[in-house]
Amino acid sequence: MSMNDLIAAARVNKAWPFQEAQRLLKRYPDGVKPDGSPVLFETGYGPSGLPHIGTFQEVLRTTLVRRAFEAMIGAKPEDGKTRLVAFSDDMDGLRKVPDNVPNQALLAKHLGKPLSRIPDPFEKGHESFAAHNNAMLRAFLDRFGFDYEFIAANDMYNSGRFDAALKQVLRKNQAILDIMLPTLREERRRTYSPILPISPSTGRVLQVPVEVVDPEAGLVRFQDENGASVEQTVLGGTAKLQWKVDWAMRWYSLGVDYEMYGKDLTDSGVQSGKIVEVLGGRKPEGLIYELFLDEKGEKISKSKGNGLTIEEWLSYGSEESLGFYIFPNPKSAKSLHVGVIPRAVDDYWQFRAALPTQELDKQLGNPVWHLLRANGGWQAEEAPGAGDTLPVTYGLLLNLVGVLGAEADREAVWSYLANYVEDADPAKHPELDVLVGTALAYNREFVAPTLKKRAPVDGERDALKALDCALQVIAPDMPAEEIQTIVYEIGKREEFGFENLRDWFKCLYETLLGSEQGPRMGSFIALYGVENSRKLIAGALDR
Repeated sequence: MSMNDLIAAARVNKAWPFQEAQRLLKRYPDGVKPDGSPVLFETGYGPSGLPHIGTFQEVLRTTLVRRAFEAMIGAKPEDGKTRLVAFSDDMDGLRKVPDNVPNQALLAKHLGKPLSRIPDPFEKGHESFAAHNNAMLRAFLDRFGFDYEFIAANDMYNSGRFDAALKQVLRKNQAILDIMLPTLREERRRTYSPILPISPSTGRVLQVPVEVVDPEAGLVRFQDENGASVEQTVLGGTAKLQWKVDWAMRWYSLGVDYEMYGKDLTDSGVQSGKIVEVLGGRKPEGLIYELFLDEKGEKISKSKGNGLTIEEWLSYGSEESLGFYIFPNPKSAKSLHVGVIPRAVDDYWQFRAALPTQELDKQLGNPVWHLLRANGGWQAEEAPGAGDTLPVTYGLLLNLVGVLGAEADREAVWSYLANYVEDADPAKHPELDVLVGTALAYNREFVAPTLKKRAPVDGERDALKALDCALQVIAPDMPAEEIQTIVYEIGKREEFGFENLRDWFKCLYETLLGSEQGPRMGSFIALYGVENSRKLIAGALDR
């Protein structure tokens, strides 16, 4: 594939990252900013809590748009035509003590202070609570190989790099108030100010009326917590901005061109967009994405603990499957619970296997094409691993582990895989070995406690006896497809009374595996072994 072919195909492709990147191309038709600087993508992080799956999805999706834009302008990642900034709002005041951190009494003493000026409750040697969480963010993003630049609000405010933008906020103070005050309740209007000075007496971020004294000098006047009238600068880390103003100021100061955000920030995006224009900047392009839901369809809440963490997903699935699950339809809400993991793993591998043989337009719509490019690959269909397949599906692996029971271990699973997989050696199949471990964990936590094999009834018993007789005479190494044909033919026989093949397979799943759904039985029998499968049938008949 030539670069010109890629550019032409990318510019007309309907996959959502290309549709988002198309908006950037309209912003900069030549693919570059007027001053020649890189097109800037940004993601935001609030370090009052640890990074989570929402952080991951925002950085991943933004990266996908970044790579799509590069494809449209014929740039490779190493060309430096784009940047991705992960911004931490660590000057925000601590509003409440999080439930899931140690030394809560320590944090309670520092309520209201900037997160970057509160001691580290984790006692890990970091200079502040925010520094600890920022380090966790960087480790989190590095774990997944994201290409990004980390910027902390604390560094920008304290170093003076935001000073010019802060002076502009002071100059436009009344215009900003004209935007914000109509959106606030009467009580809030009386204390609202775009500027949040930091108390010289307590170090807390203050929500008080502020009078602008001298915009060019950065001077303001306000009443401190002790009642004193204070005149001080807002420069050099002595103040921060209200959230919506801060967001707009960041866009203005850094020159952000693209930032996506969740549906819950829709109103903030509208107001911040107006404010950045008042400051003399331009609102970034961006996607408003839907939020994650739990298995009951309720919004995921950190305080409720009804979500699924990154660690939980990686305990029961793979990194690639998480990205694959997040990829489609960002404007539609997604249910995020452990039940979606097995399908995501198998779908990822199905799309990955298909990638090299697809026409270019189909490749560009394949989620795996985007995921393989996310961290630097240019021609994703030629990337290491493109076109690979798993020798067994994750669903089949889960069924095997389910039959082996909660006490099964890695060695036992691999001994059965030898019936089905050529060169059944974990060292030769490292990605499968990862899934063996996650399948064991998934089975132990979610499958084994729910398995309940029922007894066969009426014609089901005769059908199972017929299957046992057929298995008795076949070769132990009969291919899975031939075994599947035998299973099909038995299910079609009228004397057993199945209305359709679905009923026959439901019988097999419920009596032999103890679940309502299951694998292709030919594949399962080949994997589990003919004689072992006959023992399952005998157990069902005895039941």
